[in-house]
Amino acid sequence: MSAVAQMIDVNAGADAEQELTDGFHLVIDALKLNGIETIYGVPGIPITDLGRMAQAEGLRVISFRHEQHAGNAAAIAGFLTKKPGICLTVSAPGFLNGLTALANATTNCFPMILISGSSEREIVDLQQGDYEEMDQLAIAKPLCKAAFRVLHAEDIGIGVARAIRAAVSGRPGGVYLDLPAKLFSQVVDAEKGAKSLVKVIDPAPAQLPSPASITRALDVLKGAKRPLIILGKGAAYAQADDEIRSFIETSGIPFLPMSMAKGLLPDNHELSAGAARSTVLKDSDVVLLVGARLNWLLSHGKGKTWGDAPKQFIQIDIEPKEMDSNVEIVAPVVGDIGSCISALLDGVKAGWTAPPSEWIETIKARKDVNIAKMSQRLLKNSTPMDFHSALGALKQVIKERPDAILVNEGANTLDLARGVIDMYQPRKRLDVGTWGVMGIGMGFAIAAAVETGKPVLAVEGDSAFGFSGMEVETICRYNLPVCVVIFNNNGIYRGLDTDPTGRDPGTTVFVKNSRYDLMMEAFGGVGVNVTTPDELKRAVDEAMNSGKPTLINAVIDPAAGSESGNIGSLNPQSVVKKKS
Repeated sequence: MSAVAQMIDVNAGADAEQELTDGFHLVIDALKLNGIETIYGVPGIPITDLGRMAQAEGLRVISFRHEQHAGNAAAIAGFLTKKPGICLTVSAPGFLNGLTALANATTNCFPMILISGSSEREIVDLQQGDYEEMDQLAIAKPLCKAAFRVLHAEDIGIGVARAIRAAVSGRPGGVYLDLPAKLFSQVVDAEKGAKSLVKVIDPAPAQLPSPASITRALDVLKGAKRPLIILGKGAAYAQADDEIRSFIETSGIPFLPMSMAKGLLPDNHELSAGAARSTVLKDSDVVLLVGARLNWLLSHGKGKTWGDAPKQFIQIDIEPKEMDSNVEIVAPVVGDIGSCISALLDGVKAGWTAPPSEWIETIKARKDVNIAKMSQRLLKNSTPMDFHSALGALKQVIKERPDAILVNEGANTLDLARGVIDMYQPRKRLDVGTWGVMGIGMGFAIAAAVETGKPVLAVEGDSAFGFSGMEVETICRYNLPVCVVIFNNNGIYRGLDTDPTGRDPGTTVFVKNSRYDLMMEAFGGVGVNVTTPDELKRAVDEAMNSGKPTLINAVIDPAAGSESGNIGSLNPQSVVKKKS
């Protein structure tokens, strides 16, 4: 264990040498003891030295330009590794900046710990006006899975252990750990400090489903004429890849992956129903949800998206309260996904009849029609590009590099890429998730490169990029193999809006013909401007081959795109015309 070695005077002047440690080192030692290897954050008072010391002690410390993006990096690191990602921020404003990422991690069930320095309790509680005074614990509590504050150095081990267990156990989520400035300089005996540290044992134990729930689910599935499996990002997080694939292929049930579950089985798998999404949602009669929630992304399990065919839902989730949240779940299966799928697979192997061939053939026919129709749009070699022709080039990039990680955000850029770009391996597609929040792009891209060492392709709308664009400096500073492609159509949705008064630009319009590629060049990276699908493909290939930080400004027709992408129905529009 690292420690502060000091000579102290004890027993009324008798010289003795005693090894001491302090709060700084105990935090670092507690993290290292529990297998934490990387910290994402922004340095400043009172955690500047904590970052320096952590780096000196062998932890990798990635410093960002803004805490929200460091938090997003920590969150997606948790998704990729199943260990809590660590975000370190300063107090008050820095803490608040990280809070958006913490709340987003909790909503998306990503294990993450936001560690923030804070002002002194005595002054905060009396509201006497300390430096960056704020009751951070109280603010964080409603927005995360758990929140803790450590006041004494000998409690740091327990505090870190509780945060880790809370982040990864059951349904994963975000945890806040408050460390007041005075804690870091507290000194304790090194041996006593070492004994106070806690190595968390089995922080996310398997939760086995009840045999009755498995029997019930199998009985419902056996009675299905048109069964469907929906895979959510929870299925990807579970890392039960072999079990899920074996269950689908043994049962012969078609599957529909949500965006971050794409690649659990390849999108070109014969049982993939991704290209027939509307058909299978409307016409299925039994739906098995695996790590997916019936929230807005699935129209809450009702309405015209699901058609008139009667539906029965089976749901696998580790959280019992998720059941019946929108519609009746006739066969709830509560447990961790790996254990639940393994139990269902045993039942299928014991005796199973494949779904009716008519159902499989219906899906295949619809897929063939939709794929053929889409292919024509993807092959268009126009100048300027539209979204489909640009995505057609990137679809080929991922096909040729299935181990690359795709990060994706935007409106049209996100919605269309979900359907166009096929994925072939699990946890290779990272996007905005449950909240649909913009600004995750650069944080996710940085963490993906750091945690996996794989090349990263970040496909960004020009609006989405604006939320985290300054982090391209971070990408260059750490020389990460990240290629950022910006679909630049001069605005949010489109670049054509005008101000009726003629005074200002339209509210959704950016500077015309911006050269985002020059930003990357300013920080020593590679910048490329492209106007055709062929140029785009060549530029991305070169970037991925080189591993150099690269930003490609892909010029898109300003008229391309639609209001709010595929969720325009959620964007209310006034029907009242004001009299002049």
